[in-house]
Amino acid sequence: MSTRSILATSLRWSAAAAGLAAAGYAAYVGTTWARYGHPAPPLPDERDELLDRFLPVYDVVDRHHVHVAAPAAVTLATAAQVDLFDVFAVRAVFKGRQMMLRGALDERPRPRGLLAEVRSLGWVVLAEIPGREIVLGAVTRPWEANVIFRSIPAEAFAAFDERDYVKIVWTLRADPAGDSASIFRTETRAAATDPWARVQFRRYWAFLSPGIILIRRMMLGQVQAAAEGRTAVSS
Repeated sequence: MSTRSILATSLRWSAAAAGLAAAGYAAYVGTTWARYGHPAPPLPDERDELLDRFLPVYDVVDRHHVHVAAPAAVTLATAAQVDLFDVFAVRAVFKGRQMMLRGALDERPRPRGLLAEVRSLGWVVLAEIPGREIVLGAVTRPWEANVIFRSIPAEAFAAFDERDYVKIVWTLRADPAGDSASIFRTETRAAATDPWARVQFRRYWAFLSPGIILIRRMMLGQVQAAAEGRTAVSS
């Protein structure tokens, strides 16, 4: 086969792959748009009373979990300390969002570690069960190019109803699965505070939620590897 034939074949395969990716993304957007406002209920082992305190009714939900060969306390401590930006794919997602929404580059120094970093951005620890779970919350307008997370105290979060906002809660949670194993879970819930915000957020979630979901899934692998590594060293 000549070089020209090889090049033509490669271009055809690349075009076909791009077409399939575009079709898959379009299908995802359509499905996510249609399901907005109809979140899947939790399975029995996914139920979370702490989250229910702050956002019992929500427009969208995203849940993930992974089995970890480490005690629950070690797993949760590790989750609070991971650095998401160590993963290239996560950095690419944030860069892609910045480019799509034409946001400004944020070069402010941030503390290391997931929990410290998100708190520096405005997230508040709403509730905590030591060694088991941390619930964080904030209100924001995620469709804006340069997102600002507004801190709302735990005692005021559930009742917050100012217009043009989205309330978001998410959790880092480690359920024991024996003496030396656990299930790490993360759940994110979001609800708009009025019809206008719901329209804006529905569009944002339909088109950009794949990046958010990818970040959550990447975090699972980070937590699993780091917690299991810490357990192996200490044993």
